[in-house]
Amino acid sequence: MATVSRRAKIADVHELATGMPHVTRVDGPADNPVYQVGGKSFVFFRTPRPDAFDPDTGERYADVIVFWVPSDSDKQALVQDPDLPFFTTAHFNVHLSVLVRGSRIGELTLAELSEVVQDAWLSRASRKRAADWLAAHPPSD
Repeated sequence: MATVSRRAKIADVHELATGMPHVTRVDGPADNPVYQVGGKSFVFFRTPRPDAFDPDTGERYADVIVFWVPSDSDKQALVQDPDLPFFTTAHFNVHLSVLVRGSRIGELTLAELSEVVQDAWLSRASRKRAADWLAAHPPSD
């Protein structure tokens, strides 16, 4: 019987991102965490921006997390799945990333979040680093 994954937490985003190899954390303009591999961001906690806001109040979301994705088809699969909390905005239409509000991270299981973070890292790591990581972590059937 497969183990059921618990619900994800914000702390898991930090732990999973820093658990990937060759990761550095830098602080953004508002001391928001930005996780990078080889100087390229793959997960970052975004500052409130005018493109992500509550449609009822107009208040900017203060808890948006950005995850890079490998391709536009991966992005579309995540944002179009009504069971997942991912979204995008017009600002990110041509950007290979998805957004999620921190307040909704618990709608993901830890396993789902782990896959998103790993895919984000793989999409930004060098070919060699990605190949080495994949060789050490073969997909399970």
